[in-house]
Parts: sequence; C-alpha cells; structure tokens
Amino acid sequence: MSQKTSLPNIDRNASQERPLAGRIALVAGATRGAGRAQAVELGRAGATVYVTGRTTRTQASEVGRATETIEETAELVTAAGGTGTAVPTDHLDEEQVRSLVRRIDQEQGRLDILVNDLWGGEHLLVASVFGKKSWETPLADGLRILDLGVRSHVITAALVLPLLIRSDAPLHVEITDGTAVSNRRYRENMYYDLAKNAPIRLAFGLGQELAQYGGTAVAVSPGFMRSEQMLAHFGVTEENWRDAIAREPAFAIAESPYFLARTVAALAADPDRAERWNGRSTSSGELAGIYGVRDVDGSRPDAWAYFEDVTHGGKDASADDYR
Repeated sequence: MSQKTSLPNIDRNASQERPLAGRIALVAGATRGAGRAQAVELGRAGATVYVTGRTTRTQASEVGRATETIEETAELVTAAGGTGTAVPTDHLDEEQVRSLVRRIDQEQGRLDILVNDLWGGEHLLVASVFGKKSWETPLADGLRILDLGVRSHVITAALVLPLLIRSDAPLHVEITDGTAVSNRRYRENMYYDLAKNAPIRLAFGLGQELAQYGGTAVAVSPGFMRSEQMLAHFGVTEENWRDAIAREPAFAIAESPYFLARTVAALAADPDRAERWNGRSTSSGELAGIYGVRDVDGSRPDAWAYFEDVTHGGKDASADDYR
C-alpha cells in the first residue's frame, strides 16, 4: 500500500498559501500513515521537515512493511513544496535521538514544531492484546507496547524540547488514539489503554512547562484512520475502501491520514493556538470543524462523535450524518 511518488488530490488554491514558510519541523515516526501525511502537509505549508523512523530503503523495522520508508516520506515532503530530510532514528535509542537533535541544531539552529507520532505497535494488538485481560497478555508484548507508545515519546520530548524552546512559538504535538473525553472508556486492554492515555497527560504536563516560553503542547487523535496497515488488514485500497464496510460497519466513518495531517497543519499555522489548545487533547474532527478543513474526498468525518452517539449511545443515525 505504499504511496510511492503520488500525492492525494488537494485544493490548489489552498496550496498556494505557505503559512509555515521558514519554520522547522520534526515529525518523529513519519514512515507511513499519519506521520507521513503530517510531514507532507507541513511541507506543503512551507516548512522544512525532518522525518524520522526505523524503516529505510535498506532496513525494515519490526512492523514488517518494507515498502514504506522515511526516504520516500522526505521525497513526498519536497514534492509537496517543502524541504524534506530523512534521518533514520530509533526513538528508543537515546544516543540516536541525541544525534538527531545535534544535526537539526547544526543545520538549523532551532526547531519550531515537534510532532511526536511514534508508535508501530499494531502487530502486537491483534496477536497479543485485544480481547485479553492484562494478565493474559504476554508480559513481553505488553511492555513492548509501553516502550513504543510511551517510553519513546518521553525520550523524544526530553531530548528535543531544549531545542524546541529556542523557537519564538514552540509547538509540541502528541499524536495518540482517543481524547481525554473518549478515553474515559476503557481501551480494551490495560497496556493499550496506558499507551494511548499517556500522550494526553504528556501534552497536559508539557503545556504547563512550555507556557512560559509562549509554547503550545497539545494531544491530537485521528478517528478511524485508513492507514496503509488498516487498508491492508481489510484487503482494500484507498480507491475502494468502502468495500470494507460490509465487514466492519464502523469503517463507514473512516478518514484518510491526510485529514488529521491537514488539521495539524492548520493548528500549526494558527497564531492563537496557545490560547486555544495548550495542554488540551482534541481530535481531527474537532479541529476540522474549527479550521474548516476537509478530507481528500471533501468530507469532514467526526469519528469520535459518531462512536459516542451511535456506537455507544445507541442513536439511530448513519455515518453519513457525521461526515
């Protein structure tokens, strides 16, 4: 499901504006999915974007999807109008992250935007997590989920923030699954629940610390995202993704990775973002409503509202009512 050399259809009038021109961004975990799309959209808005990940053209990570690489992501950033630079980095390796920070410092002297989109644990969810109690989950798999979803985020924040606060308006975005409101419901397994709630608390705490620097820390969640892995799981492509609705009715509310990416780019360009978002958690659907963003198909899906009202609340409504 690699995106290779193509980009999604875009609003050409909107693409003429470059509100992030001159800004330096790092998207940690940009090999595929939301990370890749966010890097591309930040580049489209004019930013210089460093992209990191573990899968390169010569080495694949444990995720096992060798066709999607950080080099390709960097090329897509540049093709969109930004400047993309790929830096192979395992964010659980402190020295690799320190080396990344030194490189950005030497080449740019500062960092304006950090998108912490590290994960790569989907292969563990189906095999070890969902449908199992915490004590039934293999401990090694549970701890690996916490490494990928929590420890990597903490290491990255700790080592990158000293560079980020040199910016005149530092922005730290934590990407997770769910918001503080939606995650009041248990996320099916203790390890996964911890991994996806931790970034929300990271954004809350870092918001307190960044406030004195005029900064913003915010946690952002996509809805039901049509990542490359999700499309492959259902045996469909972006072109025929609706065929999967027969198997999973909730897929009708699915959004492309570029929906989240466009909302994050809009947030990054908002001069009032600190007042609006610092310390908060939000979703692609909420941000899209505020910033007037639409997905690649012209829709504006609000998956978390759909889940709350229809899936959990029993409301008689269709996914189309939430698009």
